[in-house]
Amino acid sequence: MSTSTTPTPQISPAEAWRRLEEGNARFVADAMQHPSQGADRRAAVAQNQQPYAVLFGCSDSRVAAEIIFDQGLGDLFVVRTAGHVLDTTVIGSIEFGVEELGAPLVVVLGHDHCGAVGAATQALLTGHMPTGFVRAIADRVIPSLLTRAELGPEPTPATPAPGVDAASEGGEASRTLHLPDDDELRRQHVRATVQMLRDYSGALGAAVAEGRCAIVGVEYALADGTAHIVDHIGAL
Repeated sequence: MSTSTTPTPQISPAEAWRRLEEGNARFVADAMQHPSQGADRRAAVAQNQQPYAVLFGCSDSRVAAEIIFDQGLGDLFVVRTAGHVLDTTVIGSIEFGVEELGAPLVVVLGHDHCGAVGAATQALLTGHMPTGFVRAIADRVIPSLLTRAELGPEPTPATPAPGVDAASEGGEASRTLHLPDDDELRRQHVRATVQMLRDYSGALGAAVAEGRCAIVGVEYALADGTAHIVDHIGAL
């Protein structure tokens, strides 16, 4: 996409994030205003849209973006997949929000108790992959988790009995995979997604470099409703 036709953002990335922070604070305090949800707003955005943020989040039913950030019609351009996994159509959708609609902020929204991250973790630890196309989700999460994985030292081979070939006593020794705790794994997946968006998409990388957009990684806590930054690229 050519940036020459990109709409000029009406607000800065920092202002866009401030609006989301304030909306989330209202949600946490059970003081939501439910803005931009009436008939007047519906009519106003019927012909065109200019959302101030692209929200790329997990499909989890408990993490509805407009609710947890107390936003309304036309405010957010929302893209969701299980485990916020990326593919070409997802990246294209996010590019559309930034390049065609002029959104100055992209939010990658992860959360605790994420089933996709849990399935990928179990696949790494046990070798048992999900079946069907659910496996495609785990396949796309696993590389994020491996960036913080460590291999334990190879065990010291036992001395074979006299006359016994060491190779026949069990072959090559296996090594143990050590993963960070669940909280750090979730955050690492968010960080990796932020980096991939910048690295995979020339349009998003250019928007960040030019100061037109920032990409921020956020983790949402299901129990208390808080959303906090774990990573970001671009000025906030």
